[in-house]
Amino acid sequence: MKTLNGKVILVTGASRGIGAAIAHQLAAAGAKVIVNYAGSKQAADETVASIQALGGDAFAVQADVSKTDEVKNLFDVAIAHYGRLDVLVNNAGIMITKLIKDTTDEDFTRQFDINVKGTFNTMREAATQLADQGSIINFSTSVNRIMLPGYATYVATKAAVEQLTRVFSKEVGSRGINVNSISPGPTNTELFTKGKPQEVIDRLASLSAFNRIGEPDDIAKLVVFLASDEAKWINAQNIGANGGMA
Repeated sequence: MKTLNGKVILVTGASRGIGAAIAHQLAAAGAKVIVNYAGSKQAADETVASIQALGGDAFAVQADVSKTDEVKNLFDVAIAHYGRLDVLVNNAGIMITKLIKDTTDEDFTRQFDINVKGTFNTMREAATQLADQGSIINFSTSVNRIMLPGYATYVATKAAVEQLTRVFSKEVGSRGINVNSISPGPTNTELFTKGKPQEVIDRLASLSAFNRIGEPDDIAKLVVFLASDEAKWINAQNIGANGGMA
């Protein structure tokens, strides 16, 4: 069922992992998709090609979401290509896991620049560029709900995203735009699994009711729903997509 027919959707950080899965699922539901990437042009082009091979409509645009001018250009190019923009999915983000005592100024600034300022930059642009009755879907994390050593700076950025989401929903609600955030649990992506021993992954998997970590499509299916007209009454919410881990 093509629940997103006619919708134009921008997905940041969509060249791989959860972002690529989101782009595929949105296209399968009938949306036209802008695949944003920061540096992985080959991966972004492969994501676009695979969507097109299945009959979908997508194209890739490079932009570092932490940079205001690049975000402005991203929106301009997307709207010039498709004529409008209906949905923004703020998936771009990084995860640096270090104890606070080991976290450098560069680590701190880089995480906040991409995870928080990047979300702020795209929402600020969406305030005037997104079509009326549109939707914005931001990304937080279920790790906010537990106290894992090494994740302090990362969860701080995501807590900030949740607050931006809530306040912004009141600022754009008069145009019929709903704004929500999703909090994935541990998910089978390079971002999460890289550098982790299998026993650590297994321990985190045991926190879910299903004794597994999530898959990118588990998250992407929720994005498809929140991007649809059926979800318009859901607003200013943070929704856990974590298999019941917390």
